[in-house]
Amino acid sequence: MKKFLSYFLICLVGAVAGIIVAVKFINKSPEPIYFENNPWQRQAGNQDSLKSHTIRLVNSRQIANTRKNVITEATKVVSPAVVGINVLQRSYRPSGSRLFFDDPFFRHFFSEQPKLVKGLGSGFIISPDGYIVTNEHVIHKAIKIVVSLPDGEKYNATLIASDYISDIALLKIDGNGKFPFVKLGNSDDFIIGEWAIALGNPFGLFDMGQPSVSQGIISATDRDFGKQQDDRIYKDMIQTDAAINGGNSGGPLVNSLGEVIGMNTFIFSGSQNSGTSIGLGFAIPINRVKNIISELREHGSVDRTFRTGLSVVNLTASLAHNLGVQINNGVVVASVEQNSPASNADLQVGDVIVKISDYDVTSTRQIDKIFDDLDAKAGDELELKIYRNKKFYSKYLVLEKH
Repeated sequence: MKKFLSYFLICLVGAVAGIIVAVKFINKSPEPIYFENNPWQRQAGNQDSLKSHTIRLVNSRQIANTRKNVITEATKVVSPAVVGINVLQRSYRPSGSRLFFDDPFFRHFFSEQPKLVKGLGSGFIISPDGYIVTNEHVIHKAIKIVVSLPDGEKYNATLIASDYISDIALLKIDGNGKFPFVKLGNSDDFIIGEWAIALGNPFGLFDMGQPSVSQGIISATDRDFGKQQDDRIYKDMIQTDAAINGGNSGGPLVNSLGEVIGMNTFIFSGSQNSGTSIGLGFAIPINRVKNIISELREHGSVDRTFRTGLSVVNLTASLAHNLGVQINNGVVVASVEQNSPASNADLQVGDVIVKISDYDVTSTRQIDKIFDDLDAKAGDELELKIYRNKKFYSKYLVLEKH
């Protein structure tokens, strides 16, 4: 009896072990076994295939969704309103040998010969009726301006007005319908380090399709370059590392919301004539562009006349002694008109102005140069650092129209 029970237990354990092995084998089987002409197996196989296909579709949608981000969405919003600009410009060059181009005696006898040259740049549409903003240097001395839209349409553009000093121009194209246009943002409201997207027509590639897009960050703000040798003034510029190359001038610099915050204008290049970016691009802030464009549309030019209600004299050693001031540089306030910008700024006779914005003041003559470098206009607010009663104060002078 005991022997029988032992054999029975051994057989039972073996049977259970066999069942466990079989179940594990079935679960590990990577593919079901199919027999020809077995309809129920074909149906099961189709269901597995359908499930696998559904999983692949879901994964594809998830991957597609991850490809979309703030950069692609902002680009999608702005691109239709970005334009390529091709111009025919008149350039003058003295006739004769190049050896004598700069000789006044030579120029007296040989006239300058006109020559037509091609130029290119970028721009962006700011209204549904076809107003376009670009850099003045893009269309400077142009006799013909052709604008290319992303849909392949080309239009002859009219120059409405331009401002050489600020390097801003306003164009107009006419069409049968409404044009796509950008949303202008607020260049006083962004963060250093946030995304920046540059769109435009580098090297004239716009004619081959959509505008080119490069992406970077806002590297710095309020970059002042003062008055250039060609008399242009670049102030409060936005610095970005988004690649800006030849032909990008006049194109928009966009934030992640699809708002234009600047107009791409120039770069620091690897060499004097390379025209390629090394990571330092600069854009005119859009708030400055809006102010200039408003004046161009309303008056056709920018009015740079203003009044301060203030007169000053140089701070000499004897004047410093008489006033009891303990500084050597600056200009002294000699008079202040009533109800003027100066009186509103709480400036007083005897105050010594030592700084205007970030510029040190050393003489009355220098003040005019500072105003030039700042491209000062009526409505601008200037910070003045003054010395009064042995202490320094900051006063804020708002320029007014004459």
